[in-house]
Amino acid sequence: MTEQTETQQRPALVVDFGAQYAQLIARRVREAGVYSEIVPHTATAAEIAEKNPVAIILSGGPSSVYEEGAPRLDPAVFELGVPTLGICYGFQYMAQTLGGEVAHTGLREYGATDAVISGDGGTLLGGQPNEQNVWMSHGDQVATAPEGFEVLATTEATKVAAFADEQRRFYGVQWHPEVKHSDHGQRVLENFLHKGAGLASDWNPDNVIAEQVERIREQVGDARVISALSGGVDSAVSTALVHKAIGDQLTAVFVDHGLLRKGEREQVEKDYVESTGVRLITVDAADTFLGHLEGVTDPEEKRKIIGREFIRAFEKVQLDLVAEAKASGGAPVKFLVQGTLYPDVVESGGGAGTANIKSHHNVGGLPDDLDFELIEPLRALFKDEVRAIGRELGIPEAIVGRQPFPGPGLGIRIIGEVTKDRLEILREADAIAREELTKAGLDQEIWQCPVVLLADVRSVGVQGDGRTYGHPIVLRPVSSEDAMTADWTRLPYDVLSKISNRITNSVRDVNRVVLDVTSKPPGTIEWE
Repeated sequence: MTEQTETQQRPALVVDFGAQYAQLIARRVREAGVYSEIVPHTATAAEIAEKNPVAIILSGGPSSVYEEGAPRLDPAVFELGVPTLGICYGFQYMAQTLGGEVAHTGLREYGATDAVISGDGGTLLGGQPNEQNVWMSHGDQVATAPEGFEVLATTEATKVAAFADEQRRFYGVQWHPEVKHSDHGQRVLENFLHKGAGLASDWNPDNVIAEQVERIREQVGDARVISALSGGVDSAVSTALVHKAIGDQLTAVFVDHGLLRKGEREQVEKDYVESTGVRLITVDAADTFLGHLEGVTDPEEKRKIIGREFIRAFEKVQLDLVAEAKASGGAPVKFLVQGTLYPDVVESGGGAGTANIKSHHNVGGLPDDLDFELIEPLRALFKDEVRAIGRELGIPEAIVGRQPFPGPGLGIRIIGEVTKDRLEILREADAIAREELTKAGLDQEIWQCPVVLLADVRSVGVQGDGRTYGHPIVLRPVSSEDAMTADWTRLPYDVLSKISNRITNSVRDVNRVVLDVTSKPPGTIEWE
């Protein structure tokens, strides 16, 4: 199995020291028009040099730089001649490694903090207010800057809150510029990238499309390709992008696994096909999937079963298309397109030092004997970048702008065994929630609203003057930019009331609707 994973564009590398927001830093860099990738702190200088980076950003992290076992970076990285920015732990690590002093003074700063810029602020802080509010999270301080560094900012508790060595193009800030709580945080990153590193803002959807079209054509040649089309944003855009590259060499395969939301099959078969002209084959496999899911309650096992059966369904179609190709003397079917995104890769343990949070059906759940080579043209992208590319490709807004929906479908929104009866309950509740959110004009204000059925939980209720013993439905509205972090959306009470009343009045076996008010972290967006 091979996969298409990297862009040809030289990256700004984010070195992950175990930071909660390493992915957010990478996203902010892309907002500045610069392509970024994340690498673990265990990468050697040679491995980093091999990526030919245009800039390096050292992330924050939970450790103290002088503790035994604290994350370390190969010191030779500082000899590569690459412009480098340290953030929080990365700032302290840079200071310590280059000859400065980091100390535990007993003075801590957490949350909003006033910073005062020294002089003109230099390249990094120039053009910003002399006093600004920044977001801190540290218990150690840089007590002394390394030789050759100029102190750019201070706070009441931290005398070296930012510094720069303009000659070597080394910069650092104690605060977190990647979070929106830092008033001028994005400006700090842009100053580093555009002024310190001299980079242009040339990362945009048009460039991605042109680059991927060229790479797909080179990879595929005259072979034929199958695309895994689920109807979601990711698969819709990846399919359209590959279709732009190779046209009729592509056949899109839509597997109706019985785990879809209400009306989704019709949207794929009608709206998407009409807008793209892609050849589509629909596979009815609901009974097969439900049969394999019978008695299964573990979420990881569910994901792997669904991922495995997806591939088996595609292999069956492949055999049919191979036979068709042989009969007509056409090219063989060799490739499978998947809508894997960068958050999928990261959450599935995509790289050393990255925790495996959960398996994605298109990353961690593939069988070992997969008989396709993979094409994953969106693997380096975040969700909003994918939407932008979809719009450039002319995909209807109803599809490009829809909420994210997991490949395993409603199967991972049922807590407990997946059955046909439970799917019908959840499908109706989900349709009601989506309809009311659309009526209230809230579709653009929320990132996603998973509706979850607690199938293994029952609670007492009263309906029609009688006692009931029904299931709870959970509403999980969240706001996010890239699914790496999220907060629960404060929906209007009247909208919540309408959703709850409609669900409990019209969906059988449901007598309670509850609201999930957990952020990410600590919780993930999906329950399973």
